[in-house]
Amino acid sequence: MTKLLACPALPAPAPALAPASAPALAPSLPTSLARALPLALALALAGTSTQAQPQYPPGFGPHPDLPEPVRALIPTVAVAPVARWKDDEHPVPAAGFQVQAYARGLDHPRWLYVLPNGDVLVAETNAPAKANAGHGVRGMITRHLMKKAGAGVASADRITLLRGLGADGTAAERTVFLDQLTSPFGMALAGNKLYVANTDAVLRFDYQEGQTSIATPGAKVLDLPAGPQNQHWARNLLAAPDGRTLYVSVGSSSNVGENGPQAETGRAAIWQFDIASGKARPYATGLRNPVGMDSEPHSGQLWTAVNERDELGDELVPDYMTAVRDGAFYGWPYSYFGAHVDARVSPARPDLVARAVAPDYALGAHTASLGLAFYRGQLFPPSYREGVFIGQHGSWNRRPPSGYKVIFVPFANGTPSGPPRDFLIGFLDRKGTAHGRPVGVAVARDGALLVADDVGNTVWRITPKAR
Repeated sequence: MTKLLACPALPAPAPALAPASAPALAPSLPTSLARALPLALALALAGTSTQAQPQYPPGFGPHPDLPEPVRALIPTVAVAPVARWKDDEHPVPAAGFQVQAYARGLDHPRWLYVLPNGDVLVAETNAPAKANAGHGVRGMITRHLMKKAGAGVASADRITLLRGLGADGTAAERTVFLDQLTSPFGMALAGNKLYVANTDAVLRFDYQEGQTSIATPGAKVLDLPAGPQNQHWARNLLAAPDGRTLYVSVGSSSNVGENGPQAETGRAAIWQFDIASGKARPYATGLRNPVGMDSEPHSGQLWTAVNERDELGDELVPDYMTAVRDGAFYGWPYSYFGAHVDARVSPARPDLVARAVAPDYALGAHTASLGLAFYRGQLFPPSYREGVFIGQHGSWNRRPPSGYKVIFVPFANGTPSGPPRDFLIGFLDRKGTAHGRPVGVAVARDGALLVADDVGNTVWRITPKAR
């Protein structure tokens, strides 16, 4: 059994890594008419026409406009109160789609995994009871806000299996697949072994296709950092396309390292676990809270969605998704979006800032972008092929609120190719009340999109409308 003890998330200097190259920003307009006229004349003579650049919402896209940090004595706190869905209420899908409740009455469902035979595993889970959201007054306030937001519930510590489709659109079968876990989250099948990420360890279970429950205890294969300082407790798993490797995401224990480097040992990172040898190594570091992970369908490249830091203003810092480069350092806690230094962190580490890799695509400030799933199905229109769905759980540190929806980002040739589109909204009503909050997203075997709504205690199923 392997323990993550060797690599602190606040890494020591290492050979410099070249930051991800990015297209140059469009130059500003020349101030000299003498410089502008030759360029205009050359374009006219060449018969060249300028092409309109895509317009991204503030805080989104490959090159977000980042304002100066705003540090207030009292941070912005704007938590949406909860009034869960009633009767047949539901979120609102994009035009041309319909949404149905695939399973209601679940207990804080946060993550989804679709098995090869089409069965859907749902992690009904929350932070462990012993996790400390902070000490003193700050911790007390945090716990109060979590309760207000619908997150202050005990963890069911259970994985439920949903199978088939009944006449009313709900799951035809529903069974307890695994229980007595410890804040389970990520799930991944490699061969005939099912791996489950508890908050403190990765477990391995024997699996036979079609079984509806597992009664035998799992074997621990990898210890994970947890303990009382466990602010970002969710651990995700992704099996590499070759089935030989697992990627394991571990979030930080703090906002910006305020608990000290020892509290961050092995954290704020994605680890690579070799199944055959049982050995693990840090694959990428400086990722404050990487949660959603998926492989881009054509290249197999690992992508992740990351929750960035709080308390620097309404527009900082955008969450993001990025292709994850082996050995890369993504800045946390010393900087964000490359070389933007976070002055709150002491001592400063200019050596690490100099090699921080800028992420590929911003997802808006404080959106709490958690779910990430590439669309591999054939059920949706062609414009959705190759793109990625993002579950945005919603803000607590911003006015006006952000997130509380599922968005879609188109891809072309393995990279994002345009602005985001709203795909599933209505979780937050016009009065600022949350009826639900989306987390995990997954593509069902028939091509439908599944969304885990932890506050609404529902798994939603979205399909095109019948013509």
